[in-house]
Amino acid sequence: MSVGESGDIVDLLVIGAGPTGLACAIEAQRAGFTALLVDKGCLCNSLFHYPAHMTFFTTPELLEIGGMPFSSPNQKPTRNEALEYYRKVTEHYALNVCQYETVDRVSGSDGNFTVHTTDQFGRSAQRRARKLVVATGYYDLPNYLNIPGEDLPKVKHYYHEPHPYYGLDVLVIGGKNSAAIAALELWRHGARVTLVHRGAEMHRHVKYWILPDINNRLKNGEIKGYFTSTVTNIAEDAVTLETPQGEVILSNHFVFALTGYHPDFTFIESLGVTLDEQNDRVPSCDPATLESNIAGIYLAGVIVAGERTNEIFIENGRFHGKLIADHLRLRLAASEPADQPVLASALPNNGRLRNQE
Repeated sequence: MSVGESGDIVDLLVIGAGPTGLACAIEAQRAGFTALLVDKGCLCNSLFHYPAHMTFFTTPELLEIGGMPFSSPNQKPTRNEALEYYRKVTEHYALNVCQYETVDRVSGSDGNFTVHTTDQFGRSAQRRARKLVVATGYYDLPNYLNIPGEDLPKVKHYYHEPHPYYGLDVLVIGGKNSAAIAALELWRHGARVTLVHRGAEMHRHVKYWILPDINNRLKNGEIKGYFTSTVTNIAEDAVTLETPQGEVILSNHFVFALTGYHPDFTFIESLGVTLDEQNDRVPSCDPATLESNIAGIYLAGVIVAGERTNEIFIENGRFHGKLIADHLRLRLAASEPADQPVLASALPNNGRLRNQE
C-alpha cells in the first residue's frame, strides 16, 4: 500500500509534482513532516511538455530547490538539463510521488482530508492527508480561441519540435515568447510560416535576444506576419483571417494556437477557495503563510497570482514551500485545537498511529 492511501495518512499531500510542488514536499520533510505528491502526468509534467530544445530564460541557480546545486555548462540551462536535475532532486530526497494519477475531488476538512484520485486505467484510490497544497500550475489548460475548426486534429496548443512540419504551411497564432520561438524554429527547419497576432506588434515581454530575431524575419518576409489580426475559421486545408485590409484566406496544413494558458480555476473553486473576480481571479490566500480561506489548504506556485501568470515562475515559486512548512511548524508549536488531530510528526512510532501500522 502506498503512503496516504486507504487507512494511512500523511501530514501533507501536494497536488502537482512540478518544481514548486517538489519544493513544498522537500521543505515539509525537512521540517519533520510526512509528504506525498500526486500528479496527473509525469514528474514535472509541464516541463516535459515544453519544446524539446527549449532554453530557460534564467540561470541554473535560480531553478534550484532543496539546497541542491544545479550544475550546467550553459549560462541558461535547457529543458533536458532541468528534467535531469529535478529527477535527481526527487531521488536524493526520496520523495514519494504518485504519477499519472488525477485528482477528481477532495472531501473532509482540516486535519482529515480525503483526496479521491483516478489512475490512467480508471482505477480509483483514496489518499488521506492532514493538510493539502495545491501546486497545479497553469500549463495544462490552454486559452482556446473558440472558433470553428479549432477541434480539428491539425490544431495544436503545444509546440514540441519542428521536424514533422518540414515543407508545410504552418500558422502560428500568438505574439509572446512561445509563439516567437515556435515560429523561428519552424522556419529554420523548412516550414513555410505565417504568424498572426491580435496586437500591433510582437509583445514587449518577448525576451531581448529573441525579439530582434523574430522582428528581422518578419521584416524580411521570411516569416509572413499579420498584426492587428485574428483567425476566424480553420478548415482542413485553409485558415481564414480577419485583417485591417479585410478577410484573407491562406493555404494551411497545421495551426499552432499559442495563445497562453490558465490555472484550473474550476478545481480551485471546488475546494471552496474563493476567487477575486474583480482582481484577475486571484484566489483568497494569506501571503505570509499561503493558506487559503479554507483551513488546511495551501496554494503554491503560479496559481497564487490567478490570471496574472507572468508574475510567478520557478524562480520565486520555489520559495513557497518554506513559507508553508514554517506555518505548519508554528501551528504544531501552538498546538492544534482539541477537536483537530495533531500532525503525524508529533505522534510516537515515527508519526504513525498505532491502529494504522
